[in-house]
Amino acid sequence: MGQSLVQIYVHAVYSTKLRKPFLRQREDRDRLYAYLAGIHRNQNSPAVTIGGVEDHVHILFRLGKTVDLSNLFRATKKDSSAWVKSELKIPDFYWQVGYGAFSISPGHVAAVTNYIENQEEHHRTVSFQDEFRQLCRKNGVEIDERYVWD
Repeated sequence: MGQSLVQIYVHAVYSTKLRKPFLRQREDRDRLYAYLAGIHRNQNSPAVTIGGVEDHVHILFRLGKTVDLSNLFRATKKDSSAWVKSELKIPDFYWQVGYGAFSISPGHVAAVTNYIENQEEHHRTVSFQDEFRQLCRKNGVEIDERYVWD
């Protein structure tokens, strides 16, 4: 085949360090999401949607055909952390070290988009830890709780 064709959707989730609620202001989150979308676009892995609440973010994106997932997250988290510190004036801001990344079939993109866009409502009754446990169970990912909550 003379051409490489790829359509891989990824639902990524990661929290602030120790799940500190650094992103309480909706305006700050919206600015951060726009910045994250720019990073993803520049990394050839465009975001479909980005959402979250004060202590974590969800990103649904199309993984570029030459992009290494761990390098993408390293760049995204490093660049956005520096941006939050300088632009949002939150000097103690850090993302957690790890992340969750789950493959999404094209037929589920609309449902996952809706889920991400309704995070504020969702987290009125479900904690980040419970949500992440559910996502891992749903995707067949075993976690060791001694190491997943930094």
